[in-house]
Amino acid sequence: MKVGLMGFGRAGRSVARVLLESEETNLQWVIRRSSVLEHRSVPEFLGIRSAEPGLIYCKDEFTADHLFHEYPVDFVIDFSSETGLDYYGEPAARCGIGIVTAVSQYSPEQAATLRRLAHRTVVMHSPNITLGINFLIIAAQILKKIAPYTDIEIVEEHFKLKSEVSGTAKLIASTLDLPEESIKSIRAGGIIGVHEILFGFPYQTIRLRHESISREAFGNGILFAVKNLEGKPDGLYRMEDLLLPYFHLEEPEAEIAKIIKRPWWRRLSPNTHAPSKSPANGRMKEPRS
Repeated sequence: MKVGLMGFGRAGRSVARVLLESEETNLQWVIRRSSVLEHRSVPEFLGIRSAEPGLIYCKDEFTADHLFHEYPVDFVIDFSSETGLDYYGEPAARCGIGIVTAVSQYSPEQAATLRRLAHRTVVMHSPNITLGINFLIIAAQILKKIAPYTDIEIVEEHFKLKSEVSGTAKLIASTLDLPEESIKSIRAGGIIGVHEILFGFPYQTIRLRHESISREAFGNGILFAVKNLEGKPDGLYRMEDLLLPYFHLEEPEAEIAKIIKRPWWRRLSPNTHAPSKSPANGRMKEPRS
């Protein structure tokens, strides 16, 4: 699968590394605003052995239409900024190129642009595209549905120089119908990103916590996204939409019926033996495990 990458900051470089090391993707190019590193090879820059082109271009060098015509891709992966969409959005939709954007926040106008583009191509937006965070969000929604009376607190931790409240924390708050003002922020050292949701029950506490150890986690999320978006109909997707099918853990109805008809000791494990009667009183002995 051919992919192109928008943005080559700290997150973009980590994602590029994962894309180059994966056998499922082929990194064709990287577009960035700066002309620094222009025409450099990403594999060479990152010190990775790869036959993939992965050349770096400045977005002022040519239009997105020219880019997609000369160097076609299946997906554009966006780790740039809110304005990156202005460069590639319409041309990508015209060419039927899928869009996966991990930009943390979009203005209402840009969010409307994403919805409009989704009428002509596959579009997915996730402010935090790590598998762990999106699993945490789904688990939190399930827990709130089970126990809507609990007290819920959201805490986010990031590196000292990050001034604004985490976009991921805002997404969590919105998903759980909590005000953004309730988010607790901690800034210290070089923390990459920690998000915790605390559920306070009367007699117990549940903490759902996700910690990003390395920005390569974003790359793993990208691989999951493009793999599960491939072949899907045009539309606007969330990471949650791709993960939810994996929550269907039930066995087919026919298999469930078979299990229910079995004696209870046969439902436990293949190595569980049937109970036997005691010669003395005829009572059932416990099965040996």
